[in-house]
Amino acid sequence: MTRAPLRPRLRDLYAALAAALLVLTAVLVGRGIEETHHTLRVNWPPLLATWGPHTGPGTWAAVAVAAAVVAYGPAVAVRLPWRALLATAWGSATAWILSLALIDGWHRGIAVRLTTRHEYLQVVGRFHDVPATLRDFTHHILLHSPDNWPAHVAGHPPAATLTFVLLDRIGLRGGGWAGMWCVTVGATACVAVLVTVRALADEGLARRAAPFLVLAPAAVWMGTSADAYFAAVAAWAVALLAQSVTRGSPLAAGASGLLFGLTCYLSYGLTLFLLVGAAVAWLGRHRVRRRPFPLLAFLAGLAVVPTVFTLAGFDWWEAYRLLVTRYHQGAGGVRPYGYWVWANLACAVLITGPATAAGLRRTAAVLLRRHTEPQGDVRLAFVVTTALLALLVADLSGMSKAETERIWLPFAVWLLPSCAFLPRPRAWLTAQAVLALLLNHLLRTGW
Repeated sequence: MTRAPLRPRLRDLYAALAAALLVLTAVLVGRGIEETHHTLRVNWPPLLATWGPHTGPGTWAAVAVAAAVVAYGPAVAVRLPWRALLATAWGSATAWILSLALIDGWHRGIAVRLTTRHEYLQVVGRFHDVPATLRDFTHHILLHSPDNWPAHVAGHPPAATLTFVLLDRIGLRGGGWAGMWCVTVGATACVAVLVTVRALADEGLARRAAPFLVLAPAAVWMGTSADAYFAAVAAWAVALLAQSVTRGSPLAAGASGLLFGLTCYLSYGLTLFLLVGAAVAWLGRHRVRRRPFPLLAFLAGLAVVPTVFTLAGFDWWEAYRLLVTRYHQGAGGVRPYGYWVWANLACAVLITGPATAAGLRRTAAVLLRRHTEPQGDVRLAFVVTTALLALLVADLSGMSKAETERIWLPFAVWLLPSCAFLPRPRAWLTAQAVLALLLNHLLRTGW
């Protein structure tokens, strides 16, 4: 194997150092603002966390998973048959997320995460009559409305809460089941990304990206957060669309449209994933022109969830309008945009890691030299850049001030494949693992 030229490797290090400097600046400036004005509403800016060094039942398991992926991940990803690789990636990602969560123990790390006063399980009992609750949903969004919804319920369309209502109805009651749902489903996001990269770009790139998708620092917040579940749904919507435009499958197109519609009713901000979908459609535009039927199937699938909720009495646009008001009634109206508009990006660095900072530098280089780069590299760089653009739009909107280490999980998983462009993957994987382990052992995260 030939060694990468020294100059690009130095530029990779400069990119990682610049990302680290951004995080350090956000910490220092944030502490100054919070101590002086108390307007950030987070205890350890830019993260919603508190300082609390600790170990727990998951400590040694997390170290073992990290060591195994660093030592064997790149080689195994190259050699395994494709389907076995997907299964291994899902199992390894699940183990990584779960072991990190268990550093805080089963009770605090998983069982009670979705039962706190801001969370979805607080209102499961109010959904005895689902159609009536949907019709009445917007009447409880504003902070001063009677029986106002908790923050996360008010802040999302009702499909998010209905997921946990349905789990309760089939007997999977309580925070433990809800937490494990988010962990196991959320871990499939890495599989969806791999499927997409292989379909649109190149199998070799997907294999090189696999260890980075497994060992993402984002796993600290994927266990246990409903946003991990949202990330998986959005990722599979994109993956099925990629399968559709590359294979001309109407079934995959219809399923993709269905999941895109569901994504928009899980989180208002994830409507931005239509940008990623548009990028996928653009890459497959020649096949779409020859066989437009899958596009019709996609549009038909896309209409299903909005139609069902609208007929049930839920007005998405009215709910979003009220949410904007609710957001400014609470912490969102106090947190300064001038800090969070760039400090949010420091949160993005922490969930994607130093390897992704270097990978994004490589991504930009591929696009700049797109006429001389392999076509698969250019296509992957295009998808990653589109996901980054969607994240930046979310940032500039001002509706994501703080807590983006959790809220931006769906976007983060699409930045990680940029690490496929990096040489010496074990060194970068080590940096990713060390960051995640330090974050989860030094801080007590929460939402």
